[in-house]
Amino acid sequence: MNTIFFKRNFFYLAVFAALILSACNKDLSRSTSSSTTSTTSSTSATIAVAVDSLTGDSIYIKQACARGYFRDSISASAVPSNIIAYLDTNYAGYSSTKAYVIKDSAGTIGGYVLIIQYNGKPVALLFSASGNFVQVLEQTESGDNDHGWHTGGRYCNRNGLQGDTVALSALPSSITAYFSSNYPNDTLLRAYKNIDSSYLVISTDTVVYASVFTSTGVFVKRVALTNNSSRFNGDIKSIAQDSLPAIAVSYLSTTYPNYVFDKAFSVTNNGTLQGYVVVIDANSTKYAVLFDASGNYVAVRIIW
Repeated sequence: MNTIFFKRNFFYLAVFAALILSACNKDLSRSTSSSTTSTTSSTSATIAVAVDSLTGDSIYIKQACARGYFRDSISASAVPSNIIAYLDTNYAGYSSTKAYVIKDSAGTIGGYVLIIQYNGKPVALLFSASGNFVQVLEQTESGDNDHGWHTGGRYCNRNGLQGDTVALSALPSSITAYFSSNYPNDTLLRAYKNIDSSYLVISTDTVVYASVFTSTGVFVKRVALTNNSSRFNGDIKSIAQDSLPAIAVSYLSTTYPNYVFDKAFSVTNNGTLQGYVVVIDANSTKYAVLFDASGNYVAVRIIW
């Protein structure tokens, strides 16, 4: 049965085997596969359309729709080259691209939405009309409350209880043995268990690293979150979320809606603050976002 919910400021895109996208300022009916039902959009610019799947695995992408604009599917060849370059650089190995252009009735382009699969998880990204990255779009799933989570759901870490944190002492022995053998100088700082039961371990040895292991403790990848540049070379100290500059917090809230804070670090050199590294979870994907000493955005590292 179709379920149509009316909410202010957002509409949702149902994401399952095939992603369904409805225009936001005109009527549109579309038949789907036997595992779903057809959907019909409203003429309202502020709608949410939820389509149930038999698998119960539907995901909904939230994206504000400016009045007078609508979304149309486009082929990968119609996506600006700088968007493809951004994906290749930041989400190496991504697949299953779904692309949409946002435009008005006159054909003026207002932006692009790209939905990809990265490490087996959907990632939805909003780009400007010129192809510049704007935002990682928020996801929800069937059964989520107004805060975008439900107990046992894939986004349940949004409940504020940090349910994915794992005590370092509780890490599988194969993981601690791997560090002892391969990175004996690392100091382990924090560990997490992801939705797919893989592990993420944050450590430091001159720079900050994120190491990923499978659910059975097999090493997958290691990402340097900082480097030896003058900005991020120095003493690394764990800090509380409320110690971050307001401008950095604002950037995170705007760019990664409903993100979950994991860990933050300050980097100082000879007593002078160089910058910050913030590890967050946005829709089950881990990011490390780098800021300068004033809290201005510098770079992002996609971890897993």
